Amino acid sequence: MLKIHQLFFRTFILIFLGILLTLTIVTYFWSKNIYINQIEKNLVQNIDTFSIVLKDLKNIDSIIKNLKEKINLRITIIDVNGKIIAESDEDKNLMENHSNREEIIQAKNLGIGKIVRFSNTINKELLYITKKVSINKNTYFIRMADYTDKITDNFIKLTAQIFSFIAFFLIIGFLATYFISIKIKNETESILDFLTQLSVKRPTYKLKSRYTKEFYEITRLLNKVALKLSKKEKQKAKQTAKLKIANRQKDEIISALSHEFKNPIAIISGYSETIMNDDEMPELMKKKFLNKIHSNANKMSNIIDKLRLTLKFEEGKQELILSPCSIKKIIEDIVPDLKEKYKNREILIIGKDISLKVDETLISMAISNLVENALKYSEDEIIVELSNDSIIIKDKGIGLEARELEKIKHKFYRVSNNGWNNSLGLGLFIVQSILSLHKFSLEITSEFNKGSEFIIKY
Repeated sequence: MLKIHQLFFRTFILIFLGILLTLTIVTYFWSKNIYINQIEKNLVQNIDTFSIVLKDLKNIDSIIKNLKEKINLRITIIDVNGKIIAESDEDKNLMENHSNREEIIQAKNLGIGKIVRFSNTINKELLYITKKVSINKNTYFIRMADYTDKITDNFIKLTAQIFSFIAFFLIIGFLATYFISIKIKNETESILDFLTQLSVKRPTYKLKSRYTKEFYEITRLLNKVALKLSKKEKQKAKQTAKLKIANRQKDEIISALSHEFKNPIAIISGYSETIMNDDEMPELMKKKFLNKIHSNANKMSNIIDKLRLTLKFEEGKQELILSPCSIKKIIEDIVPDLKEKYKNREILIIGKDISLKVDETLISMAISNLVENALKYSEDEIIVELSNDSIIIKDKGIGLEARELEKIKHKFYRVSNNGWNNSLGLGLFIVQSILSLHKFSLEITSEFNKGSEFIIKY
């Protein structure tokens, strides 16, 4: 296992070698690109100048040789058939036809062509620039080339300079790291000693360190741990109190379930007993009683379904079946059932329809729950407003106090003040869980005695 200063040294060596290699590669290609671009501009200017001066091809070989000595560029003149008319560096009679050369093809099509290629003729890499020109009403290609090997010399010098700078900073970095590692070693030994004492008994001193923010935080937290150990008995008392609160909440939940089931069970029992004891009961009344029994049985079934759905959400077992759905149609399908339950109530749907990829059953359940809440706790019309980024359910009911707004989303939370009764306290918890599965959010704004807005953001 390495010591701290050895680990730092190895890390710095790897970092600086990586930097050196990266800078070397980047510098080479960057300088080569700049150099080639400059060569290209110079070659184009030279070709333009030469094509203006060149009136005919008389004594062209000697002209090219003289020009080669002055500008030190390889010059070639080629006719439209690819035949070499003049060449500055080699015997044109020994050179092959150039009609299939890429720079010649480019020049034929575009007027100018360029390529960087290794020349087997002179055994060097060159940048070739070819331009189509007209001499005595005949088309020719003037090609000039410059050597790219000049960049190698410049690159070697630049690399040596970079390496020297990096080596200098590497040494400084190593020395600085070494002294830092010594200081860190002392700090860690102090912390280890404190932890050793903490494992067998409470330390008699406070650990101090201001060398770095991290060490300061570590020592501060260790001192907190030591202090907490001395308050162990108090923590046990707090845990006992928490258990009592949890038991009380459990009793409240059982009480809520008992309350929810008691009424429908009483109704089912009463109506069924009446039917059994009255053989001469009119058929219409019997049907009415049976409908009541069926309705309350469904109510109990819905309560159980809510509890099961809550468990699925908590365990992360509820799956989504997504499909493109018309939100307006979902709401329109919900409205008749709610109007049947809440007679003479208006539910207005405003705004343009929008299609979303959702689980139709779950989203329908969430919206229905919010609209029914609005119907329960208000007497005026309910407005459902659709927009590009939200669904807003507005009511003019009793509203909520500010301190209740966040709590009502929690499971089993029931608001009892001001006539608000959230049943088992599962409704908004289920709504929140459904929206979270869809990556939607629920925002609630409410003003006491003025109304509420439940906003689904998607």
